[in-house]
Amino acid sequence: MPYRALEPDEIVYLRDIVSPDRFSTGESHLELHARDQSHHGPYRPSGVVWPLNADEVSRILSYCNTRRIPVTAWGAGSSLEGNPLPVHGGLVMNMSRMNRILDIRPKDFQADVEPGVVYQDLNERLRPEGLFFPPDPGARATIGGMTANNSAGTRTVRYGATRDYILQLELVLADGEIINAGSRSAKTSSGYDLVDLFVGSEGTLGVVTRATVRLAGAPEEDSAALVSFNDMVNAAQTVFEIMRTGLAPAAMELIDQSCVALLNREEHLGLADSPCLIMEFHGPSRAYLGEVLDLAREIAEAHGGGGFTAGLGRAERDRLWHARHKLGEIIIRTNPGAPPLSLDVAMPISHLPEVIASAAREVATSGLPGYIFGHAGDGNLHVVFCGREGNHDDWSAIERVNTMIVKQVLDLGGTATGEHGVGLGKRKFMDQEHGASLAWMKRIKYLFDPNGVLNPGKIF
Repeated sequence: MPYRALEPDEIVYLRDIVSPDRFSTGESHLELHARDQSHHGPYRPSGVVWPLNADEVSRILSYCNTRRIPVTAWGAGSSLEGNPLPVHGGLVMNMSRMNRILDIRPKDFQADVEPGVVYQDLNERLRPEGLFFPPDPGARATIGGMTANNSAGTRTVRYGATRDYILQLELVLADGEIINAGSRSAKTSSGYDLVDLFVGSEGTLGVVTRATVRLAGAPEEDSAALVSFNDMVNAAQTVFEIMRTGLAPAAMELIDQSCVALLNREEHLGLADSPCLIMEFHGPSRAYLGEVLDLAREIAEAHGGGGFTAGLGRAERDRLWHARHKLGEIIIRTNPGAPPLSLDVAMPISHLPEVIASAAREVATSGLPGYIFGHAGDGNLHVVFCGREGNHDDWSAIERVNTMIVKQVLDLGGTATGEHGVGLGKRKFMDQEHGASLAWMKRIKYLFDPNGVLNPGKIF
């Protein structure tokens, strides 16, 4: 359907729903919401609005639905697939001012939060209670954005993704209706699971205005370990063997030699100049963790691992994870004028070594800056290529490699996106991945949003 710019009377009406300081058509605000952290865009909206509560969200959506004005919800702009970009213009609804932690119930292992709460800030509040919200995508992402994308991250191998921690949602639908899905119970067999439907829907079915999240107990003891390998394939095989033995790592990150070189240069880590596996284990006691680490060392050394370093102190461990979380930012900073395309495939873990081997060959022969890393314990692999902006040859080569790797993973029973979402970049793979079920997804979209105003141009 055709979309159009906001009319002057519409701007006046929307500004009156909130307040003049929470609605903008200023150039700086439009530019700030024209790009996320991906290579997609720019796509400028006609206006930006900052609601404070569900009632304002409802009134905005009801009006925009009637006027056929597209509305795209915005969290922190940390997405990597263009998920919150207003590709058809219209209105961006920035949820950052709905950032209250409404309630913490330690005895229930639950918290109620608004969508603009940043997950690191929530974990700071939870620390004195001995609890935490486990999904950890690294960037300063909001709970609303993480819910929209079903974000995951470094701890997924043990704790799961965002979907596993959303119990209840307050949602505003396209026509402004406010509904509640789910319950505060730890489990239910009551009806269709609408919570699961909305998690990962990228704001195409409704806008989250409140979430009840599940929390986990902070571990009594934890320990990290590092081990280096002569190649990525041996490191990936080690990952498979460690998972097969049931050691239950809390995190298992694999980074290639080019990533190690960046981290050594930028963060002064002093790692061996070779692929590296970073592991973290949680447990009830130091004695338990000692036995786990001894077995992990045996497995790593049997697959060519060397320089196994375990029992890192908390300061050193925190420094290591801080550096790992900054890797994406470092890649961007190291390649100015060459925005990244980040592959985000996930596959059955037994196929990880062969896919890594294919990716390593493509990186070596592409002639472009390329970096391989991932949450190896759950088979989630990232390959980042940086192509010069506007350079046709660079981006043709990147798209060829991207398509080749994604199709290989799909043939192996994997997915085109493990945690970044479909957004703009993965739409072309949806038919191959989902087949006939994609048509049913489109029917669901039409049922909830018949006028197509919610984040149009995404997923399909």
